[in-house]
Amino acid sequence: MDHNLSVIIPVLNEEECLPVLLADLKAQKNVRLEIIIADGGSTDDTLKRCRPFDPVIVRGPRGRASQLNAGFRRSTGGNLLFLHADTRIKKSCLLSNALEYWRTALANADHDRIAGHFPLKFIRSNRNNDRSFRYTEGKTHFNRINTTNGDQGFLLKRSFFKDLGGFDESQHFLEDQKLAEKIRTRGTWITLPGLLYTSSRRFEVEGFHRRYILMSMLMALYSTGRMEYFERARAIYASQGETGHLLLKPYFGAAIKMFVYDLGFSGSIRAWFYIGRYIRQNSWQMFYFFDVLFRTSVKNKDYPFLKFHDKYFWPVTNNTVCDAINTLISFFWFIFVLAPYFFVVDTLSSY
Repeated sequence: MDHNLSVIIPVLNEEECLPVLLADLKAQKNVRLEIIIADGGSTDDTLKRCRPFDPVIVRGPRGRASQLNAGFRRSTGGNLLFLHADTRIKKSCLLSNALEYWRTALANADHDRIAGHFPLKFIRSNRNNDRSFRYTEGKTHFNRINTTNGDQGFLLKRSFFKDLGGFDESQHFLEDQKLAEKIRTRGTWITLPGLLYTSSRRFEVEGFHRRYILMSMLMALYSTGRMEYFERARAIYASQGETGHLLLKPYFGAAIKMFVYDLGFSGSIRAWFYIGRYIRQNSWQMFYFFDVLFRTSVKNKDYPFLKFHDKYFWPVTNNTVCDAINTLISFFWFIFVLAPYFFVVDTLSSY
């Protein structure tokens, strides 16, 4: 079967990863690909090393959202797949199988508002944090709120992407999570068959738990509408190619300044309440962690702890009283545990 798929890849100094991905794409069977490289100003040999694969090259302002949108405008396919440059595709039939599965879902739904994403497997250089990686990989199989990001690949109709308004270019990060949640609101996510492999370099370089804490903080503040924080944090978020050991002190400092200077007393109370509600709405992750810890999901694919959450815990806790309790717990944990810890540890590490 001959498919028509535009693959759009944003890049910035990816001379090592990109040629490997392009070779994987070239090896795909039963699919006709239009490969578009959206470059944000690479200063290494990224473009030189990708030219033998004959992709369409689009140059534009640095910023993954603007690069992705520029790649979309240059594309011609009715079906779009957005991929990251550090992705690996290890099966030659992955894309053709995914397209067939996705098109069946579209035909059954009789509309174009269905998007697909792949589960992830991390390419790791060591076995550190094995349980944490299994937990993170496992969540990518789900279609729950805040579990879908650009590493998993976004497959959707051109018409649906246009209706969504493209990627949000107002910031240079979170563009994938924003679009993912917009898709969840206005359409349906499905999990595609097979696996995408992605680099774990950011987790390994920055520190797994530091990276995960920062991701959780960013998603909580974004999901609760605290855009003041992102104005304060705009200058301290490093792109993947520039990252090193992650210092969390600046991010906690920006959050505390937001609560003190931007929101005031009453605004801070409201903000913390919404953060507490957000954390309570993600309580399923704690129960899923126990499935990973005891390997119940590996043994029988049944997720008993997660099922207990959905059937019993969630109906009991889905109320404003539990939101308020969670607000107090999260406030104490953030202000009196996490923030002081990283202020001290990161200050000492800088000497």
